[in-house]
Amino acid sequence: MSTSGKGGSSRSPRTPANEQARPDTLAEVRFLTVAEVASVMRVSKMTVYRMVHAGELPAVRVGRSFRVPEKAVHDYLRGAFIEAG
Repeated sequence: MSTSGKGGSSRSPRTPANEQARPDTLAEVRFLTVAEVASVMRVSKMTVYRMVHAGELPAVRVGRSFRVPEKAVHDYLRGAFIEAG
């Protein structure tokens, strides 16, 4: 019997077991500008740039600017809120 195709594994080959469920396409990801992130977080744009450069907030570089996944901002705030409380 051949094991090629869809037989055998119930897990998608694109999603490792230790990762959370992710959107199937980039079209489902909403990206925010640094200014939008600063507004949501109520901080300055410089603070957002520092967070991106420090690796605290994931971002994609587009030309000379950055775009941050909206979910990453919410995850960061949720984690910071839990740590502070």
